Amino acid sequence: MNDVTAHQSTTPLPKHIAIIMDGNGRWAKQHGKLRHAGHRAGVENLRPIIRATADLGVPYLTLYAFSTENWRRPSMEVQGLMSLLAEFLDHEVENLKNEDVRINHLGSFEGINPHLAEKISQAVARTRDCKRITLSVAFNYGGRQDIVTAVKQIVASGVSPEAVTEELISAHLSTNGVPDPDFIIRTSGEWRLSNFLIWEAAYSEYWTTPVFWPDFTPQLLKQAVADYGNRDRRFGGLNAKP
Repeated sequence: MNDVTAHQSTTPLPKHIAIIMDGNGRWAKQHGKLRHAGHRAGVENLRPIIRATADLGVPYLTLYAFSTENWRRPSMEVQGLMSLLAEFLDHEVENLKNEDVRINHLGSFEGINPHLAEKISQAVARTRDCKRITLSVAFNYGGRQDIVTAVKQIVASGVSPEAVTEELISAHLSTNGVPDPDFIIRTSGEWRLSNFLIWEAAYSEYWTTPVFWPDFTPQLLKQAVADYGNRDRRFGGLNAKP
């Protein structure tokens, strides 16, 4: 029995892990490099973490790649992030498809270069039938904006106030079809959601590490999941464990 199989047989697994990939810029500073080098190192860490999550048997992974607030960063840095995403899609979509990874996009195409938007749409289309793991990439995403958009759609549809439910709102969010995250990991030691899945994360468990995202390893992921397995998720009720 390998380490992954042993881990799966002894530890309750989250169905959906979401990761706030934080600390690329500080990683770069720590290594005497430009911020772009930190972002590139962060992109290079995507595939091993995606593969490790799939190997654990977790069927949903969501990565926070670019928020609606990130547009406030210097234009050179923003353009660099866009170029890195385009490069990742060019080089990795076929590999992810071969590993049975379905790509899902959360967020808006507003403000994104049409050429990059087309690459994202093509990646989603090319991997639509993959089933091993669903990788949702939150790119140009903001939790509050997603809720505002959902409410506008509901109002425009003519639904009466009495008919508005949590389920109806959830159905109009960009995460529709993806279960709420059981477990949210944030790298770099910060303790905040930063406008990430703020509706969906109502009862998520949280785990943070001071390690910057480029140095977040599959072994650390397994450590986090092991910690999750010891949590007592009560959802507002009483202790489930004796």
